[in-house]
Amino acid sequence: MKVYGSAFGNLNQIPELARAGEAAGYDALVSAELASDPFFPLLLAAEHTERVDLMTAIAVAFARNPMTLAQIGHDLNSYSKGRFILGLGSQIKPHITRRFSMEWSKPAARMRELVLAMRAIWSCWYDGQPLDFRGEFYNHTLMTPMFSPNDTEYGAPRVMVAAVGPLMTEAAAEVADGLIAHAFTTPKYMREVTLPAVERGLAKAGRSRESFEINCPAFVVSGETDEAFAGSRQAVRQQVAFYGSTPAYRPVLELHGWDELGPELTQLSKRGKWVEMGERLPDEVLETIAVVAQPGDVGRELLSRFDGLVDSWTATFDPGGESVRNELLNTLRG
Repeated sequence: MKVYGSAFGNLNQIPELARAGEAAGYDALVSAELASDPFFPLLLAAEHTERVDLMTAIAVAFARNPMTLAQIGHDLNSYSKGRFILGLGSQIKPHITRRFSMEWSKPAARMRELVLAMRAIWSCWYDGQPLDFRGEFYNHTLMTPMFSPNDTEYGAPRVMVAAVGPLMTEAAAEVADGLIAHAFTTPKYMREVTLPAVERGLAKAGRSRESFEINCPAFVVSGETDEAFAGSRQAVRQQVAFYGSTPAYRPVLELHGWDELGPELTQLSKRGKWVEMGERLPDEVLETIAVVAQPGDVGRELLSRFDGLVDSWTATFDPGGESVRNELLNTLRG
């Protein structure tokens, strides 16, 4: 199993973080679209590393259009010499319509078409194919030499799509190079919902499972001291409760028989009861969704849950000292 590390922080911190991540032995470094742009950190990381892959996990797809994403993807892949992975996610309707002021409809179908549109643009740039993409959501029919990149040695970046529900998962498997599973998942959900949807999507495209990467950033509760462990548990409890309050993630709860928890958390979130949401989350739910282990046991616990289900794991916690981190990496890589 490959292990991805995080490239979070202020932009002036990224060069040091990127060099440290590569030296630590991670296979890739990941940037997310949270309180800052997801692409700028990876441009800096590309400048200060030589080996590691560089992935957005995620950039919000529907806040942009296929042409802008194709251009950014090309630029970062060219500059990093083929190391960029464009990880895309749909976000949820309120963020797309109210935060980004963009359109929202049929998210799985829209994501499928967006990826196909990017591939059509890249085929124009790299293979000389006429640009004539006409879809339900996107139309791209104009490309002139002035706007076509000439640094095409490294081709198109790999594309991974984040998904929780079966429709988006199936679309990802049909048109993307990989799936970014959400941390709000369980081995049971992966086996019974995610993997069957992946197989359906791959079958549509006539592709094999070996050609498709599944990445998972599992929640982890850990800490080297009792105080750190308790702090980690409280922080992850709040995160899990927050995601549990979002209707899009309720199928995970419902699969385990926790049907009433999701609506209750949603009501608390609408009232701004963020602390109460975490307090309401039962230990059983926390310990089913999150790995709860001492730092030296995290790798073994992750393997026991996800070995054979995912191909790579994104580290979501600080494993501590070098020896603990090395043990984690070695355990996950077998």
